[in-house]
Amino acid sequence: MAIARGTFHPPADEPKVWFESLRSFAEVLNEDNQELLRLILEKQPQSLQELEAASGRRSSNLSRTLRTMEQYGLVELIKDKRSVRPVVKATDIRLDIRLHRSSAA
Repeated sequence: MAIARGTFHPPADEPKVWFESLRSFAEVLNEDNQELLRLILEKQPQSLQELEAASGRRSSNLSRTLRTMEQYGLVELIKDKRSVRPVVKATDIRLDIRLHRSSAA
């Protein structure tokens, strides 16, 4: 909220991805999706079809998941004339949770 108010300016190395809730974090970065990110890093598929074959996930599920991850800045979907290549953008993910609010919040 402080960033939105303009009262806090994060340093350059501050995270650029923010989740609106712990639930959304857990849904996007569940075990299956973490494995998908590892698979992309290891195999470096050149298309969604290659990733579909390597992961065993259906293309509709895979596309939806990757689009969501792209919205959060976790992956980039690089489009060329014939295919879409997924690239992992975030390799280290840290979760910070504040359990209380300060009186200034």
